[in-house]
Amino acid sequence: MTTSMDLRERVAVVTGAASGIGRAIARRLASAGAKVVGCDFDRVATTEAEDAELGIEMHSCDVRQESDICRVVDAAAQHGSVTILVNNAGIGMVKQIDEVTQDDWDRCLDTNLRGAFFGCKHVIPRMRAAGGGSIVNIASNAGLLPRAHDPVYSISKGALVALTRSLALCHSVDRIRVNSICPGPVGDTRMMNADLDKAEDREASIKQFIAASPLARALERMISPAEVAEAALYLVSDAAAMVTGTHIAIDGGKSLGVPPSPGS
Repeated sequence: MTTSMDLRERVAVVTGAASGIGRAIARRLASAGAKVVGCDFDRVATTEAEDAELGIEMHSCDVRQESDICRVVDAAAQHGSVTILVNNAGIGMVKQIDEVTQDDWDRCLDTNLRGAFFGCKHVIPRMRAAGGGSIVNIASNAGLLPRAHDPVYSISKGALVALTRSLALCHSVDRIRVNSICPGPVGDTRMMNADLDKAEDREASIKQFIAASPLARALERMISPAEVAEAALYLVSDAAAMVTGTHIAIDGGKSLGVPPSPGS
């Protein structure tokens, strides 16, 4: 007996799958039965051993390079029709606009937006031929509510949300659904750890991240990669068969605005 969350006989491509959110998504989709082909710029040997347990196939890939994306999609197609794509690969950019070099701009936009464009470009024809599919773009709540300390990152993620909506409109006729997930601060990720490593007081920084979201403050913790992975599973599954062109904000209410002060 199958359920609406059963992904058996489906092939999924997940970018940025070696750690953090991408790692959690790859493992969650695989545990639901999908054949997952993951890729990452920084593929590590310790990950490979864990991948074998769930049959996840990993490839080295720079999502900024179209030829790399083509190679990964072709590898996934060896297992059957590729009907799931999760564009997760991304980087941060904590600089004010007058500090950003052209190389900074290109690196952030090429990774966070161009990489997703390449993924969609090369998977959509395969999905169309297969009779449909589902694409999930991992954006950020910064794409919904721009942040003062990282404007270029916010721009890249806002554009990714726009890409999501545009492709959802274009490809509904092909039975291809396109949605985005907009997480807030997620613990135990490469990006978060890099931010915390730069902080003068790591514990104080963690508390600051938690304080920025009403629900995170109430629960006294950050978002986990596993929580983002559950949303991704829902969006790629038959349970979300009529969901397209939208976003799920997993940010503890941060995108609602400034959290209320204690006792108010």
